[in-house]
Amino acid sequence: MTEPPQTAPTLLTIGYENADLHAFLATLSGHGVTLLVDTRERAQSRRRGYSKTALGSALQEQDIGYRHLRDLGTPPGIRKAYKLDKDFGALKAGYTLHLATQQAALEELGALAARERVCLLCYEADPQECHRSLIAARLRELGLVGAVEDLTVTG
Repeated sequence: MTEPPQTAPTLLTIGYENADLHAFLATLSGHGVTLLVDTRERAQSRRRGYSKTALGSALQEQDIGYRHLRDLGTPPGIRKAYKLDKDFGALKAGYTLHLATQQAALEELGALAARERVCLLCYEADPQECHRSLIAARLRELGLVGAVEDLTVTG
């Protein structure tokens, strides 16, 4: 008897822009997230509770793991240009070139998604204006994940 084909895992994404920390954590818990993967180049935030150490502690209280994959963050030059002109097409072009050099990080993320219910984190509320959508698309192209579900924090 042959084994049924393995289906690629669903990948979740979330942004914390304008999100209350308690509602953010409730959203993750409500969707069964077991590991939050931070895709910010620098895991710092002016928003209380969203810097690496504080966020990791808050997640641990919810039995959610935390992993910072810095290599998947937007390089500073690309990020600074985007802040000036808000041209997502330019960000996409630059970030896609960067992402092409990050095969090890992508494979690590794919392996994590195969073992855990993973959610990618970045700042922007709209995934279509955030590099996490480009990461998710690349993982799908590589066959490392199946569906992608973008979570919205409510409350």
